[in-house]
Amino acid sequence: MKEVKRPIGIDLFAGAGGLSLGFEQAGFDVVAAVEIDPIHAATHSFNFPRCRVISRSISEVSGADLRRAAGIGRDTVDVVFGGAPCQGFSLIGHRMFDDPRNALVREFVRVVGELKASYFVFENVKGLTVGRHRAFLQELIEAFGEIGYQVRLPWTVLDAAEYGVPQHRQRLILFGARKGLPLPEYPAPLCIPADTAKFGKLAKGPNCEDALRDLPDADAFDALWDSDEVKAKAWGKPSAYAQELRCLTEKAWYYGYRREWNPNLLTSSNRTEHTVISKRRFSQTVPGQVEPISRFFKLDPEGLSNTLRAGTDSARGAFTSPRPIHYAVPRCITVREMARLHGFPDWFRFHATKWHGARQIGNSVPPPLARAVASQVMTVLNERKPSVPEGKISLGDPSLLRMDMSRAAEHFGVAVRIGRRDRKSGAKKRKQYEIEAIAACPEALFA
Repeated sequence: MKEVKRPIGIDLFAGAGGLSLGFEQAGFDVVAAVEIDPIHAATHSFNFPRCRVISRSISEVSGADLRRAAGIGRDTVDVVFGGAPCQGFSLIGHRMFDDPRNALVREFVRVVGELKASYFVFENVKGLTVGRHRAFLQELIEAFGEIGYQVRLPWTVLDAAEYGVPQHRQRLILFGARKGLPLPEYPAPLCIPADTAKFGKLAKGPNCEDALRDLPDADAFDALWDSDEVKAKAWGKPSAYAQELRCLTEKAWYYGYRREWNPNLLTSSNRTEHTVISKRRFSQTVPGQVEPISRFFKLDPEGLSNTLRAGTDSARGAFTSPRPIHYAVPRCITVREMARLHGFPDWFRFHATKWHGARQIGNSVPPPLARAVASQVMTVLNERKPSVPEGKISLGDPSLLRMDMSRAAEHFGVAVRIGRRDRKSGAKKRKQYEIEAIAACPEALFA
């Protein structure tokens, strides 16, 4: 690689790259990423072709491994960021930080120390700040202190809806700095969520209609039964929010690299088959309410999306978290529409299947929130100002978006660590769920 002149960032537990995109847009070069799931790693590689993706468990990766993979030698790593899962609880009197189920959090601390990173950003769920989790959070802060890092206190939970995302999504953010370096401040809200009646100096943020109204209806394209992409001519008039995600303005790229892409291609839009009865129920559901049989939330055009969830991986049943119902057409929203509600630009691609694509979005940090957080780190870097990179870069090989687990593992030269999805079992369980739901409310069949 050429000498890196922009500040260096490394993404741990990277997924498809929501944090990576936010940090890039804030002016960082994300030179390496670690993601154990080969399918997610392949998607990250497609969107960030200059980033070296390592598809292994973080427990198998050292700071030296990351430096070699990224080709940065002894250059300073300005920031390490990521959201390690933490779930374990030990018996009273034992440190939760030492619980084996929290090993990945310890690995995050280890890698930060091995890289001697100037800063770190640790993100996680809001639940880590309540109940018994608070004790674990305190132990985590102490662990960083033991390796020479200070943490911005008190910690803060940020809502993506206050940073330009049409979705309430709350995330704990921990800022850390090597002792002696200035700590970043938490970013001030950029807007008022569209679903609040509060008024103030800030403008209201985007709503669901702002995010989706210009997108062509996927149901108008038969090709989207077998593919996730199609050329589309009939795009609607975009809101200011949609203009940015379609990269129609110079500002839309922020301090990130411009990608070469086809803005006339509607992507990540594979269609979903619904029964006539389901469509009737969806049509009759009031926007902003939950459809009683499916329990799907129907978007309110003037409000915000419910929090988009990832569902479970194949090791835990391979259940897809429900996608909301579109406010204008009687169907669940597409993966691209989920991406719009999450703040991903239209050039950003996801796995071609709805299941993996939806999981990749549900697992990610919304890029506008990530960008706001990353900008605070950029602010405290000595004599480092964000710069707009020159030229454009090509996206990766589209085959990366269509790999199954075996092919993706082979691509990265690793064993298949995650079990294959049991489609028949999943379908059987969904059918049983529908039978139970209808039994509980049989009149809905004839509504």
